[in-house]
Amino acid sequence: MPAALHQLIDAYIDHLKVERGLGEATVEAYSTDLTKLARYLDQEGVALGALDGGMIAGFLVALSRSGVGARSQSRYLSSLRGFFKYLVSERHLRADPTELVDAPRLAQKLPSFLTRDEVLRLLAAPDVTKPRGVRDAAMLQTMYAAGLRVSELVHLELGDLNLETGFLAAYGKGRKRRIVPLGRVACAHLGRYLAQVRGRWARASESSVFVTSRGGPLTRQAFWKSIKRYAVKAGITKNISPHKLRHSFATHLLHGGADLRAVQTMLGHADISTTQIYTHVSGDRLQRMHEKYHPRG
Repeated sequence: MPAALHQLIDAYIDHLKVERGLGEATVEAYSTDLTKLARYLDQEGVALGALDGGMIAGFLVALSRSGVGARSQSRYLSSLRGFFKYLVSERHLRADPTELVDAPRLAQKLPSFLTRDEVLRLLAAPDVTKPRGVRDAAMLQTMYAAGLRVSELVHLELGDLNLETGFLAAYGKGRKRRIVPLGRVACAHLGRYLAQVRGRWARASESSVFVTSRGGPLTRQAFWKSIKRYAVKAGITKNISPHKLRHSFATHLLHGGADLRAVQTMLGHADISTTQIYTHVSGDRLQRMHEKYHPRG
């Protein structure tokens, strides 16, 4: 990788961490994408100043030929747009070479979700006669009640909870804060976990809500394994992940008649178009109901 470009990428990564406050996983993804571009330019013998839209398009074609799908190519292009916008703002470049490059056309992929019955079976799977089951039940109930991302769930701190009013504060992408209602069932499970388990497990200095029996915060990977195990116990044959509970949260709210803007706010989506994909899922269900029950269906 050319030394000058390497330095600019490092400066941009610092900018993302410090000034924009992006999470570690997001910053790492940007770094990986930009490093791959730098290697490609080095192989092609193209200097940063000579970079144009044609070369960016060529990079995307090379990604495609190596087996990278359209969705991942779009992510790469998004990473490059942010980087080159930064270089223009810092006057390292006169123009953004990605400006006229179109993103690959994506086939719309509808989110997969659990039925209400499947969710109820999953939520009932932990053995609440044991401390670990009490904690896990509280985590599953909280994730489904508030539509949290798994990273938001494991990073919850005690100060983010207000069980008296039934709300929590979640910190999403870019550390954006949103207030989400919990509901009485999730509050009851959280209250039981905090009173009966966390006080015995957590280290004195630990601020995370969900902790292990050793006293430290629970990791995303540990929760991922737990939800897979509980899905098997609940007899759910679908390929399940923590994010599927978030999809289920949004879909069930819209099925119940919730306002799209309210769901957008609770999910923490910056753009309502991201939330609108759940209306297609809801619409598909309505179409099936129409075909089943309407005399002309």
